[in-house]
Amino acid sequence: MMEEEELEFVEELEAVLQLTPEVQLVIEQVFPSQDPLDRAGFNAVEYINTLFPTEQSLANIDEVVNKIRLKIRRLDDNIRTVVRGQTNVGQDGRQALEEAQKAIQQLFGKIKDIKDKAEKSEQMVKEITRDIKQLDHAKRHLTTSITTLNHLHMLAGGVESLEAMTRRRQYGEVANLLQGVMNVLEHFHKYMGIPQIRQLSERVKAAQTELGQQILADFEEAFPSQGTKRPGGPSNVLRDACLVANILDPRIKQEIIKKFIKQHLSEYLVLFQENQDVAWLDKIDRRYAWIKRQLVDYEEKYGRMFPREWYMTERIAVEFCHVTRTELAKIMRTRAKEIEVKLLLFAIQRTTNFEGFLAKRFSGCTLTDGTLKKLESPPPSTNPFLEDDPAPEMDELAMEKGDLDQPKKPKAPDNPFHGIVSKCFEPHLYVYIDSQDKNLGELIDRFVADFKAQGLPKPNTEEGGAVLPSCADLFVYYKKCMVQCSQLSTGEPMIALTTIFQKYLREYAGKILSGNLPKTTSSSGGLTISSLLKEKEGSEVAKFTLEELCLVCSILSTAEYCLATTQQLEEKLKEKVDVSLTERINLTGEMDTFSTVISSSIQLLVQDLDAACDPALTAMSKMQWQNVEHVGDQSPYVTSVILHIKQNVPIIRDNLASTRKYFTQFCIKFANSFIPKFITHIFKCKPISMVGAEQLLLDTHSLKMVLLDLPSIGSQVVRKAPASYTKIVVKGMSRAEMILKVVMAPHEPAVVFVDNYIKLLTDCNTETFQKILDMKGLKRSEQSGMLELFRQRLPTPPSGAEGSSSLSLMAPTPEQESSRIRKLEKLIKKRL
Repeated sequence: MMEEEELEFVEELEAVLQLTPEVQLVIEQVFPSQDPLDRAGFNAVEYINTLFPTEQSLANIDEVVNKIRLKIRRLDDNIRTVVRGQTNVGQDGRQALEEAQKAIQQLFGKIKDIKDKAEKSEQMVKEITRDIKQLDHAKRHLTTSITTLNHLHMLAGGVESLEAMTRRRQYGEVANLLQGVMNVLEHFHKYMGIPQIRQLSERVKAAQTELGQQILADFEEAFPSQGTKRPGGPSNVLRDACLVANILDPRIKQEIIKKFIKQHLSEYLVLFQENQDVAWLDKIDRRYAWIKRQLVDYEEKYGRMFPREWYMTERIAVEFCHVTRTELAKIMRTRAKEIEVKLLLFAIQRTTNFEGFLAKRFSGCTLTDGTLKKLESPPPSTNPFLEDDPAPEMDELAMEKGDLDQPKKPKAPDNPFHGIVSKCFEPHLYVYIDSQDKNLGELIDRFVADFKAQGLPKPNTEEGGAVLPSCADLFVYYKKCMVQCSQLSTGEPMIALTTIFQKYLREYAGKILSGNLPKTTSSSGGLTISSLLKEKEGSEVAKFTLEELCLVCSILSTAEYCLATTQQLEEKLKEKVDVSLTERINLTGEMDTFSTVISSSIQLLVQDLDAACDPALTAMSKMQWQNVEHVGDQSPYVTSVILHIKQNVPIIRDNLASTRKYFTQFCIKFANSFIPKFITHIFKCKPISMVGAEQLLLDTHSLKMVLLDLPSIGSQVVRKAPASYTKIVVKGMSRAEMILKVVMAPHEPAVVFVDNYIKLLTDCNTETFQKILDMKGLKRSEQSGMLELFRQRLPTPPSGAEGSSSLSLMAPTPEQESSRIRKLEKLIKKRL
């Protein structure tokens, strides 16, 4: 029973002493030890085995037991000491807490004492400074009172002096005094409730009113509206009166300016009345000469009388412009039938020159002033050609060269006076537009007559293929009209002029370009099969003569120039016209017209060369190919085709040297036209023998090489043909070669032949397959079986078709046929 109780005690003790891994780790870190008894995973059996590894070591067991007992006693002593040391810990903690609370209470008491002392100090400071604040307020109020009394004294004295000086017309002293009185009066705005202050304010206003009326009366006396001569020179009294008017109500200043300018221009209205001869447009120079003299006279007599900031000289000129515009508009409405183009342009030129003179002389600051408000603000000037500027000639030269995008000189500043007088001419610009319509019509007729008189361009000269001179003349005239019209107006007249431009661009394209293209129905020297077979070079005549070829190229180059220049013309017109009207400028239709001329010219060149090759192809299809016994050099029809190409293409290329892209288009269109026609004629060569097919394959390869070299044929400078053109030729002629290779293949066995056809041509068309059977000379009974087999083989998967076709090229082909093909390939390589 004792042993069982001891075991239970040990188990309970172990359960109590079981620590978590985290606690055990911390203990090991705080109390590091190498003793096995201190380890968490202590094993008594292992420890005893360590102490007594052998039986002989049991001899000192008593010594080991004594050591362990000694260690136990020491541990008991240490535990007992620690337990006893912790007996008074609670009491010490409570004592320390009580001491801390006492210290906190003492601290609170000291803080409260400091706060009470601070409040007492603040109260003491307030009592000390209370008297000082009262003294400060008293000083500030006293200063304000003294200043106000001084201002009141100045105001009262100033009002008295102002009234006295006004009666004596001492305007020089009044100008300085009035400004000071008004400045002083501003300090009394918050005292207007005081009767005396209000009375002084009313006296100041009355003095201002009296001054204004008095000054206006003085000016009326000096410059009467209905009167005789003006005073001989400026008056010092009036000069000082203007200084006073600057301070008074702005309406006084406006009234003075208005009356003076009206009186100054009264003579002008009399001299240039509507019924006077000098009032008409042919003597418009006299108007501008008169105002120039008046401005000089004003500067000499009255330049110092008015303040400079009134800009009286500019105001006189601006009012003159408004009056002149009104008078000219009135007289032109009355005598509209007498307006001619030259007279209108003369008047506009003189007027724009005068507006330029005003822009150089004045800044235009009065144009937005409330005194003389402009009737209509002139549009921003987009005209790069100003007075005494050689830019028009430079731009015309650029137009002739078709280079309107060259860098231009910076534009001069906009003229603020643009249109201030010349605006009155805009309703009558229809006369100018009608005149330009008539002039352009005559110009087109002259171009037609000159073209007929000069005849066709001569071959072997630089004239062939060049841009027609009439084209540059037309656009130079357009440029002049556009610049001139933009100086007159940037509104609706520019739209009307654009419509005229469109009309005659279409007429030029129709009468000069399209109207002079050679007719395709013209006959040429015929070609006979016998002549082809005899291979007589020079016996064949092209559809177009050399002069006609040069003419077509020249028209094509001219149309290309017109297309580019018309696009630039549209951009220039949009720059000149008002921003709100730019969307109405559209020359796309005219550019499309020139593009049509270019396409027609290229098509004519292609048709000409194509038609020249037709007799040779006809001769090819009529040859007895089943009777060809051996493969020789190229056939006569190939020589004829090559001869035509060598005759025409170099001429076309040289004449289209400035437009290489259109020469490339010509080559591409010719290839797209010739190759399908050549394949069509190949199908007509029936029946054809094996040797004939070999000869035809050789001829096809020769034509393929010539076509690949077509862009640079006959040229000393060899250029690589464009990739787009080369692709078309290789694809088309390779198909012709594949057709001939299928024809050369044996038709037995039929399955192999059909699969070989599908592989080489990848053509699922039954008609093409029928044509090849016709070329091989098969009977209709044989063809029906082949066609049925062809239809059956079409759905075969590509892999099966490829396998069968590969077999048809290798195993089933007889050795004799394969040797012929190899012999033909060697012959082609030898020729290359």
